[in-house]
Amino acid sequence: RYNRLISAMREAIPQFRKALKGLVTMTEELESMGSAMFRNAVPGAWAPSLGFLSLKPLNAWVKDLNDRINFLQNWIDVSKPAIYWLSGLFFPQAFFTGTMQNYARAHGVAIDRLTFG
Repeated sequence: RYNRLISAMREAIPQFRKALKGLVTMTEELESMGSAMFRNAVPGAWAPSLGFLSLKPLNAWVKDLNDRINFLQNWIDVSKPAIYWLSGLFFPQAFFTGTMQNYARAHGVAIDRLTFG
């Protein structure tokens, strides 16, 4: 999901810059994005449709996005983290389900008999 969000941002921001210079037509979508960015708000095309839910202003949202990507990238490149940032995941319920499935397989227990508690 982050890949789609980043791709959309990489496509839209240069287009918006070109539209500001008059090199391309300023579409309604680009105008809406620029207006949101001017107000330090997350453009509607990015969140929540592609991005994560947040009430943060744009500058804090971008920092949060970078932190989330770095967390996942370190997980991939280095190893499993000692502590999991659950609110940094798009869908933490899937993480819990996967954790329970891994435990159930490793210990030969039916997953429907497991609970967190």
